[in-house]
Amino acid sequence: MNSMHTFHIPVLGLSYSIDTPAKVARYGISSVVSIIEDGLVEKMRAYHCFKNGYPYTAITVKDEDYRAKRITAYLNLLQEIVESQLAEMKTMPFEEGNDLYKYFDLLPESVAAARQFRRMLLLPDGDNKTRLQEALRETLVAGAIDVNIMAKVDNLNFSADGQPLPAEYSDALSAFRGFANSALHSSVVLSAGYNPRLYSYVENFGDFFPDENGSLKKKITLKVSDYRSALIQGKLMAKKGIWISEFRIESGLNCGGHAFATDGLLLGPILEEFKHKRAELANELLELCNRANAEKSRPVFGQLPEMRITVQGGLGTANEDEFLREYYELDGTGWGSPFLLVPEATNVDKGTLLQLATAEKADYYLSNASPLGVPFNNFRKSTGEQQRVARVEKGRPGSPCYKKFLASSTEFTAHPICTASRQYQDLKINQLKEKNLPEREYQAELNTIVEKDCLCEGLSAAVLLKDNIPASHNLTAVTICPGPNLAYFSGIFSLKDMVGHIYGRKSILNGLHRPNMFVNELTLYVDYLKKEVDRCGELANKKQQSFFNTFRTNLVSGINYYKTLAPKLRKETQQYIDTMLEELNNYQNTLNSMLFTPVPAAPATEVHYAL
Repeated sequence: MNSMHTFHIPVLGLSYSIDTPAKVARYGISSVVSIIEDGLVEKMRAYHCFKNGYPYTAITVKDEDYRAKRITAYLNLLQEIVESQLAEMKTMPFEEGNDLYKYFDLLPESVAAARQFRRMLLLPDGDNKTRLQEALRETLVAGAIDVNIMAKVDNLNFSADGQPLPAEYSDALSAFRGFANSALHSSVVLSAGYNPRLYSYVENFGDFFPDENGSLKKKITLKVSDYRSALIQGKLMAKKGIWISEFRIESGLNCGGHAFATDGLLLGPILEEFKHKRAELANELLELCNRANAEKSRPVFGQLPEMRITVQGGLGTANEDEFLREYYELDGTGWGSPFLLVPEATNVDKGTLLQLATAEKADYYLSNASPLGVPFNNFRKSTGEQQRVARVEKGRPGSPCYKKFLASSTEFTAHPICTASRQYQDLKINQLKEKNLPEREYQAELNTIVEKDCLCEGLSAAVLLKDNIPASHNLTAVTICPGPNLAYFSGIFSLKDMVGHIYGRKSILNGLHRPNMFVNELTLYVDYLKKEVDRCGELANKKQQSFFNTFRTNLVSGINYYKTLAPKLRKETQQYIDTMLEELNNYQNTLNSMLFTPVPAAPATEVHYAL
């Protein structure tokens, strides 16, 4: 599947993009489905079977390997739905308003099929027009149905009688097996870091190795934050004979969901390093990959296979999108959070959708709500946040924990429990009370405990509400995790509106002043550094002081890089560039005014190139 679009829709929480392929793949738009929550996956399979007239037989928790089987069945259903949609489109006339017309109308003008479509519309009826229409029908290709697995969400599971199951039944490995056994010819996106058990497990499935023609039936995409991460993880896979077909670079903080901050390394310099080292990376990985496969008597690649480099996180204008693709020679971009405002593409319940459509900038914030202990982009107005606060006020903090995907703490129990659970928070608060801390310190530690929230239920609820699917245990409070960039979009949009915005055919930004995406990310990093410094206060040890200095050094280096880059934004006005330079200077002054205890600054880990 080689989409003619230049963007994809990344994974959006557990439920927001769980059936996005059934909504947009027929238009050639690729998207990513979260498959970690098999209970939700099974509910969506039942929903779409009934909706589309397919037979449905439930896969229950009593079935052997039910988790993987649910995922396989659902992914096969999505593929069947998309194939059926595409086949039906090929029989349609070219009439405005139907899916066939919409397919070509959404394409970027840079694609030959889009230009041929415009030319066909101007032709008079006759043989020439008919032949061109048939040729256009032959160009139809569905967007990819990719899947996402958070590598670190990988708890071991237990049988009904409490006995530990073998490692292959862990959360991540079961999800991976579900994708590997499906009929899809697409990619699994591995995110959230390195998991040795999962990475080794990939070797068990032949679809991830090249066939005699050097082709891959299934592919691996790694979501990475910087070049070093890509190189290390890419080599780990290559030494197993596994090729990385795409490195998906994501801004550390200017993204939705969990935010994995770098040590002050900014997106622009990171992309610059990928640009200059891309060929080196590909050649090194190819040598390792072919050597590993040859040693195991497997087919090898006869030529360099495709290795895509894409970027996502914080994009907001067509100019930014085009600049990233052209200047950094990227193969595509990811547009995530803005699609939460597009009901045709994603699942947001009516109440939450209206809240997002009318939200203010302050409603989006970086929280500590995730039980994973990773900063989490949150939305203040969500019913999930309202429920969390209400439970605290009633003296009943914490959530019932049924799904246990994020259960990782053994501080009080033999089996892991979730830090967002009522059980954990009750135990932790009782422990806190025994410290007899001053009131101010007590409240600060208490807030840290009760800020954790249940993401398993909250990130699943929206699609259940939207599609009128009964929620287990009647848990319908919605948690949503848009990136801060969504503050610059207000309203509810059609798919045509959003795609038109991405390709520069129209603008749907609201009236807020929106700095360049690189400056927006810089803002988030400066704020992040300030909070870390404030948290440590005067008690920061030498290691922390060294970290702060390295962080600041990398930020200042990034600012200097952007000052050189700004004049190259050829599609922006001089006023835009002048404003960007002024904002960069202001942040540089802010960083210069942040005084840490003098220690030798650790060398910046960033690599610089002359522009």
